[in-house]
Amino acid sequence: MMRIILFVATNLAVLAVASISLSLLGVPGYLQNNGMDLNLQSLLIFCAVFGFSGSIVSLLISKPMAKWSTRTYVIEQPRNHAEQWLLETVRDLSTKAGIKMPEVGIFPSPVSNAFATGWNKNAALVAVSEGLLHRFDREEVRAVLAHEIGHVANGDMVTLALIQGVMNTFVMFFSRIVAHIIDQFFRNSNGEGGLGMVGHMAVVFVMDMIFGVLASIVVMWFSRKREYRADHAGAELAGRGAMVRALQRLKAETQLPDDMPKTMTAFGIRSHGMAALFSSHPPLDDRIAALQNGR
Repeated sequence: MMRIILFVATNLAVLAVASISLSLLGVPGYLQNNGMDLNLQSLLIFCAVFGFSGSIVSLLISKPMAKWSTRTYVIEQPRNHAEQWLLETVRDLSTKAGIKMPEVGIFPSPVSNAFATGWNKNAALVAVSEGLLHRFDREEVRAVLAHEIGHVANGDMVTLALIQGVMNTFVMFFSRIVAHIIDQFFRNSNGEGGLGMVGHMAVVFVMDMIFGVLASIVVMWFSRKREYRADHAGAELAGRGAMVRALQRLKAETQLPDDMPKTMTAFGIRSHGMAALFSSHPPLDDRIAALQNGR
């Protein structure tokens, strides 16, 4: 039930923001006055507003969504020495990275994993799994935390949200151009016929899926590049040797099932066995080699 409520609320928020923005920009639609030809400028503005609205709203609600979807417990007052150490370590790393202290949490998962999220680097959340805390030594945990702090300090959440917004815009833009071209192909010399509203929307939907897949390849490419940067930042904050050992430990555990929600893997440190083009993380071997070779 909560997932449905959040889904509906997010989409309503996107529609509200988009509608208000379109009204302020004075863009009533993307057709010419004859109701048939496209106004490309209006279409681009229309797609940009909707495309960026989705990514911005997702960014703004990323922290509460992360807490809910992973059942993360945010440490307000440490209950034991491990939580106290966790808070002190994140405070030390965030100070070194030049950012404000993020919220620190623990989520219930036997898999060694971690993530960072939040709408800006001074209002972030860094969380680690119970499995990681239980199996990694403190130097390795510190390296994992340093990697996540690196994501925050580098502004990766905002960067990927903006990239996703650009991709959303072009997916919507080109899908509607293709649908319009197909619609015009089926019209006669008098402009009659065409796909009709249902046919037009069906073509737009199919093209959204096709272009969306291509766009995801671009987004995942950027995500992999940001992982290398976060590894480098982690090595500077916690030591190159510790960062390498943490990645080697993660590699040894890749055969374990991962119950981390797919929506959180963009900032989870663990790599997944996905097709290379659609993976948010580079192979662990490549990340380890990059650190060892100083790249």
